[in-house]
Amino acid sequence: MNRRTLYTLLALVIIIPVGFLTKFYSGPAANWVSNSLAGVLYEIFWCLVLFLLFKRLRPAYIGLLVFFTTCILELTQLWKPYFLEVLRDNFIIRTVVGNSFSWNDFPYYSIGSLLGYILIKIIIRISKV
Repeated sequence: MNRRTLYTLLALVIIIPVGFLTKFYSGPAANWVSNSLAGVLYEIFWCLVLFLLFKRLRPAYIGLLVFFTTCILELTQLWKPYFLEVLRDNFIIRTVVGNSFSWNDFPYYSIGSLLGYILIKIIIRISKV
């Protein structure tokens, strides 16, 4: 296993539990943590997954791809067919695809994608040392 893969996996090992914990947080600003901060971490997670799986994709392309895909997923939350509502009753599926539309999510998606891009660039830089 090379350093790039190791650092990416380490970042995922950190971000995954932190992301899930935001869904159970009940302290100050719990709504913001559970929804907005979780959206930032969600974007970073997907940036890291794509970086891990597709070694040749440019970091900027990964960030943009994750951002636009997540925006499309957010828009699908306006669509409420029965089969999607049944799927959204499952915690994991609801966590991945969401269950309610909010324009306020888009800035957090952009922040998360940008941070994911920056983290990938840092991983590339430190893995060469």
